[in-house]
Amino acid sequence: MTTHTRPLGTTGPRVSALGLGCMGMSALYGEADRGEAIATVHAALDAGVTLLDTGDFYGMGHNEMLIGEALRTAPAALRERAQLSVKFGALRDPDGGWGGVDGRPAAVKNFVAYSLQRLGVDHIDVYRIARADPDVPIEETVGAIAELVEKGHVRHIGLSEVGADTVRRAAATAPITDLQIEYSLISRAVEEQILPTTRELGISLTAYGVLSRGLISGHFTAERRLAADDWRAHSPRFQGDNLRHNLDLVEALRKVAADKGVSVAQIAIAWVLSRGEDIVPLVGARTRERLTESLGALDVTLDAADLAAIEQAVPQGAAAGDRYPAPQMAHLGTRE
Repeated sequence: MTTHTRPLGTTGPRVSALGLGCMGMSALYGEADRGEAIATVHAALDAGVTLLDTGDFYGMGHNEMLIGEALRTAPAALRERAQLSVKFGALRDPDGGWGGVDGRPAAVKNFVAYSLQRLGVDHIDVYRIARADPDVPIEETVGAIAELVEKGHVRHIGLSEVGADTVRRAAATAPITDLQIEYSLISRAVEEQILPTTRELGISLTAYGVLSRGLISGHFTAERRLAADDWRAHSPRFQGDNLRHNLDLVEALRKVAADKGVSVAQIAIAWVLSRGEDIVPLVGARTRERLTESLGALDVTLDAADLAAIEQAVPQGAAAGDRYPAPQMAHLGTRE
C-alpha cells in the first residue's frame, strides 16, 4: 500500500498524492465494464488511494451510484479510507444533452441531497460547482456550500475550472481547499495566473486530465476509432492533423520515458507530481491494469536533466487544438 499523501490546501485534509477520477467509469469515454470499475475502486482504496472524484452529472447519477455500490461492497477498513470529491451544477436532459449550470443556493442544497442519497454517505468531503454559474455570483454559490459545511453535510469547499479573480472572490467568502482544473504537459495555462494565486491563498490544485484523456498516455494510436458516445470523438486535440501532431509529441516523450525505464503515462503523471506538493493529480483509470500503471508514477523521481528532456520533448504550448470544443472553452478557467 502506498503511503504517499499531500495536503489539500491549508484548511483541508491530507489526501492520497494521486486521486482516482471516476467519470470514465460511467460516461463520455464509451462503454465501461461495471464490475471492473468497482474492482478498480476497491483496488485503489487497497493501494492507499483515498481521494475519489465524481460528479452528480456523470451518467446522470450513474457514477455516484456506482461509487456508492463500490463503497458498500468494500471491506470496512477500505471504505473508511474514502474521501469523496463531488462536482455539481451541470444540467442534463434525458437524451444526454447539456443545459448549462445552476449555482443558485436552493439548487446547491437540492443537488447535495440527491448526491448523499446516491453515494450512501452522510457527508461529502469536498463539494464544488463544476463550472461557475454566469448568472449567480460565486459568493452566493460558495456561501450555500458553507451553510452545508456548518450543518455537517459537507466537510470542505472546492472550486472547479474558474479563473484567478473568481478564486479570490470565493476565498474571501469561505475557506477553499482546492481548485480542480486541467493541468498536464500539454495544458499548462494554469501556471500563468491561477497557480500563483492559489499558492498565495493556500489553495491546492487537484489536476484532472493529466494524461489529456488518454492522448498522452502512450496507449492511444491514430488508427483508433472512437465510439459515437465517446466525448473525445468531438475533441479538437483528437481530430485529423491535430491528432497526428500531438501523437508525434507522445513519441518524443516515449523516448524520454524509455531512457528512464518507465512508461509514457508514468512519466507524464510524474511530471505533474513534480510541480509541487500542493498539486494532487487525478488519474482516470477505468481498469486495475491502468490503475497499477498510474500508481507506478509515485515511485518516479525526476531530476533536473529529466525535466529538461521532458520540456524539450513536449515544449510548453506545443499541443495542437483546444482542450474542449469552442462552445465549452468559454466556460473554462483557462483558455489553453
